[in-house]
This record gives sequence, structure tokens and C-alpha cells, in this order.
Amino acid sequence: MDNFWVFGYGSLMWRPGFAHVETRKARLFGYRRALCIHSHVHRGTPDRPGLVLGLDRGGSCLGLAFSVPGELAEEVIAYLRERELVTNVYLERRLPVRLEGGPVVEALTYVVDRTHAQYAGRLDVEHAAQRVSGAVGRSGRNEDYVINTVAHLKALGIRDHWLEAVAARLAEPAGSL
Repeated sequence: MDNFWVFGYGSLMWRPGFAHVETRKARLFGYRRALCIHSHVHRGTPDRPGLVLGLDRGGSCLGLAFSVPGELAEEVIAYLRERELVTNVYLERRLPVRLEGGPVVEALTYVVDRTHAQYAGRLDVEHAAQRVSGAVGRSGRNEDYVINTVAHLKALGIRDHWLEAVAARLAEPAGSL
């Protein structure tokens, strides 16, 4: 069985959790990285949901593509489904991504299900920052999630101006949101 590609746009980029033989920057067209999913467990509660990342329609997203040995396909896909499909807010898709300096390949990725109750919709910087501010879940403060995500992206040489603007808004003095 041939190797296959997995596209990551959030924590999968710095914590993939599966064996792979190559990592390349890649761009997915038609989807953008967005805080578009209400988190009721890890970064918020049902009473005070936070926001986590999803791939939503529109624009493009620079992330990482991982080449996975074909013989590990069942194991890696099972792991990704367990990790990403907990509440079924994501849809598993195989979409074309352009590898940096290379060809277009098909990659397994997870996009937001816009019909799911946890879908937050398209938010502007101000509204996203307001929803993130003060939300806390099992995995910690929602502000930390956003700020750490921006730091990881910058360390990988990936800029996300919208997400950076949300993080900057969160870093403003308390009470300004």
C-alpha cells in the first residue's frame, strides 16, 4: 500500500501523535483556519463554552502535511478518528493540498460540520476574543489555547493574521473585552 498524506492545521502540527516519514508545509485551498467550534469540555463548559479551531469554508490555510507509511493506514486513521471525531463536529475528508515547493497531493483532514450544534459560525476578531476570554475547560484556559497556538504557528514559520489579531486582543488589559 502506498504512503498517504494527513493535513494538520492546529495542534496536529506540533503534536501529531502518529508515525510519519516526511513533514512538509502545505496549503489547503477553499478552507481557512478559524475559531469556529464551541468547546464544551476541553476549553469551556456547556454554560460557558470556549472556542477551538476548525477548518471552515473560504480562503486557504497553510499547515503541515505528514506522509504516513501505507502499512500504518488503519492504525493512523483509527487514531485520528478517535482524536478528532469525539463529538462528530468534524467531517473526515480527503482534499487536495499543495506541498510547498512540490505537487498537489490528496490529504486526509478534518473540516467543521456547519450543521453541528457546536459550530460557532464565522466570527470577527472582537466576537471571537469575547467568547474565548474567561472560558475554562478540562484542558485549561481558552486564552492559553489561542496564545499557545499562535506561538506554535510562529515557531513553524506560519502566519495567521486573523488568529494573531484575536491573540493580541486577548492580551489587552483585563476589562477591555
